[in-house]
Amino acid sequence: MSSPAARAPDLQPGVCAELRGVYKQFDGNPVLEGVDLAVREGEITVVIGGSGSGKTTTMRVLLGLETYDAGSARLLGQEVGELRAAEHAALMMRVGSLFQFGALFDSMTVAENVGFALHYVQHRPADEIRGLVRENLMMVGLKDIEHLYPAQLSGGMRKRVALARAIAHQPEILFVDEPTTGLDPVMKETIVELILQMRDRLGVSVLCITHDLAAAFRIADHVAMVYQGKVVASGTPGEVRESEHPAVRQFVGGRSYGPIDP
Repeated sequence: MSSPAARAPDLQPGVCAELRGVYKQFDGNPVLEGVDLAVREGEITVVIGGSGSGKTTTMRVLLGLETYDAGSARLLGQEVGELRAAEHAALMMRVGSLFQFGALFDSMTVAENVGFALHYVQHRPADEIRGLVRENLMMVGLKDIEHLYPAQLSGGMRKRVALARAIAHQPEILFVDEPTTGLDPVMKETIVELILQMRDRLGVSVLCITHDLAAAFRIADHVAMVYQGKVVASGTPGEVRESEHPAVRQFVGGRSYGPIDP
């Protein structure tokens, strides 16, 4: 296996994020075992898989939130394992992230949350930030809530505020972790539609991690399934549905029997 510090080949044309042969262990236990994954510009790539399959670790490696033991992890043309702290911080300003539970700052208002990077990192003028906050909240279907705090919002509203914060600084790629978890059916559909709008209206590339198959197959241009630390199926939603791999057939079919332990 190659060292992550080794110079990786350039990204393929049209690919904005890529893992090549990535290995990762935690306390000697393998989590990723040679993962290959590519996110193409202007597309939504969805990674599916059961709990503990390694799908969230793939996203964290690409974001530079986890180290990797071997292989290549490149994001927007940079090998994330080689970046210094300042270089990584600069790269993250080209990235948007929507975490599973929103990860809003409880002590800040909605306006302060959405405008966080605009104020503290980009140092934009206050009136410009107010306008961008209002504009991005309206993009996710919210208005006149800038003064509220996260505790005053419903789960669906918190998720939409977090999405507004993720796109406020106009990222090139958006990372989304379990976007529909804990939401009712109506709000799930709202979040799915918003993710599609981000791709279509903003042209942003998306990497989404989810175990929600209905959402996955609805939004995805490309689907990859991770099982036991490997990508065992990759292709269009239709191609993955037709996969003959036993774990894929069990997961997609929602069966209790098969190689995946219930």
